[in-house]
Amino acid sequence: MHKVLILSDSHGLTKEIEQIKIRHHADLNIHCGDSELPTDAPQLTAFTTVRGNCDWTATFPHEEVIEVGGVRIFISHGHLTQVKSTLMNLQYRALEFDADIVCFGHSHIAYAEMIDHCLFINPGSIRFPNRIKEPSYVLLEWESKADIKATFYHVNGEEISTLPYEKIFKFCF
Repeated sequence: MHKVLILSDSHGLTKEIEQIKIRHHADLNIHCGDSELPTDAPQLTAFTTVRGNCDWTATFPHEEVIEVGGVRIFISHGHLTQVKSTLMNLQYRALEFDADIVCFGHSHIAYAEMIDHCLFINPGSIRFPNRIKEPSYVLLEWESKADIKATFYHVNGEEISTLPYEKIFKFCF
């Protein structure tokens, strides 16, 4: 079983990042930006982290591409591709990397959707959620690339079951 933990927009939180990381023991931990922590912050050492628009002093890369369990994951905060207005620019960027999954933040809106055989995931914000009241993050799990389960969690570890998104995403090859 492969596990990928995704969080974003923590805006200075540290204790919560540590608790989430310990809670899930994932193969890969992703922070989609706006941690507002320094690049060498101990809370982020086990994370692949990208730079958000509020990470003024950090030297994180703006984008990352990582492969886990046969799945290619593109990570971006989203501010440079205007995700608050459209996902089209992010979608084109994901195509350039041949990504199976796109992880992004910036809008603070918890979101999951398959678009043209690519899974787009915004874990929301663990500090300042938008459109839902629950501060959220995501855990992806799969044995086979064909079936990826996305579970949204409250920062306290409880599953958020009220979101209007599918839980199992099927990839067609």
